[in-house]
Amino acid sequence: MRCAKDLKVDLCDKQLADQLAAHSCPHCEGVWIPPENYEAWQAKVADPTVGIDDLTLPSTADIDYKPAPYDGRAGLCPQCGFYLVRGRINLKDTSFYVERCPGCNGIWCDRGEWPVLEQLNLACYIPLIFTEEWQSHVRVLESEFREKQATADKLGPDIAEKLFELAELLEAHPNGDFGVAYLMRRFEE
Repeated sequence: MRCAKDLKVDLCDKQLADQLAAHSCPHCEGVWIPPENYEAWQAKVADPTVGIDDLTLPSTADIDYKPAPYDGRAGLCPQCGFYLVRGRINLKDTSFYVERCPGCNGIWCDRGEWPVLEQLNLACYIPLIFTEEWQSHVRVLESEFREKQATADKLGPDIAEKLFELAELLEAHPNGDFGVAYLMRRFEE
């Protein structure tokens, strides 16, 4: 079996996590996780009740990570030869791509990506990253996060935090719209 990114290099056996056998490239340090290995491991460690809303939003995570040089390179499935599909993971200061084969569902992680996925508690939920629901959810949450950051930048963190608390209180109150209307009138004067 050859490396997904450097087709001249043979992969070596590697134990990626407890009871998760994989194959590693000695050159680029990328890791191929065969689909049958991942699915068996996932069945043992993943919580079946966890949904997309329960997972950590990667872009809010303060993880020091520099993408591998091969991350931008297209990859070929070591098992069936299909081009790998990329799922983007946006961190606070950078982003990287986890790759998956559309034919066999095997997973490729470039050097250092697996530990980041473990830190984010996404390692056993990788298939979710490739769903439209996940991508849509991430876009919404990242937009909300940027809006809160901009608000904190303009008002300062103390006032912004009070504003966020007030917004939550008004959203939860049956007459919260009255409070919003009151504030709007105050600023119209």
